[in-house]
Amino acid sequence: MKVAIGSTNPTKIEAVRNVLGGLIEIIPIDAPSYVSEQPFGDEETLTGALNRARECLKKADVQFAIGLEGGVTKSDHGLMVINWGALVDFDGNEYIASGARAVLPIEVEKEIQSGKTLGEAMDGFTKRKGVSKKEGAMGIITNGRINRDEMFAHVVKILVGQYEFNKELQEE
Repeated sequence: MKVAIGSTNPTKIEAVRNVLGGLIEIIPIDAPSYVSEQPFGDEETLTGALNRARECLKKADVQFAIGLEGGVTKSDHGLMVINWGALVDFDGNEYIASGARAVLPIEVEKEIQSGKTLGEAMDGFTKRKGVSKKEGAMGIITNGRINRDEMFAHVVKILVGQYEFNKELQEE
C-alpha cells in the first residue's frame, strides 16, 4: 500500500510512519496548504490540512493521502498551539481530526501577534533553530513529554481509525 503525506517536514513524516509502520510506502509530497504561513484558528488550520491531503491525490497514485497542519487559536486563557489532520481517499471520502492543544507562553504569543510564525517565535524563545522540525512548540511547553511528532501521530491514529471503520461498514 502507498500513502502520501502532504509535507516534507520530518516530524509529520515520522508521525505517519509511527502509526502506519514499515509495511506501507510513505510518499512525502511538498503539498501547499493554501492558507496563511501561520494558520490562525481551527477553520484555517483544518483547511490547510484538507488542502494538503487533496493536493497529494493530484500528484501521487496512492490509496489515500494525509494532510497535517499546525496552527494557533485564541482562548480565554491565552494563545494556544493546535493541530488538525485530514485523510482523503480516491473514493472522495474525507476524514478530519484535531489533537492536543495547550497555552503558549505570553512571550511567544506577543511574537506571533507581531507577525512571526509559531516556528519563528519558538526559535527565538528557545534560542535554537528548527524547533518546528524537531520537538515543536508542544515539546517545548510540555518539557518534552509530548513532542510534535507524537501530537500529530495521535491525529493520524484517529484519521486512520475512521478510514478503517468506514471501509468495514462498506464491506458489510
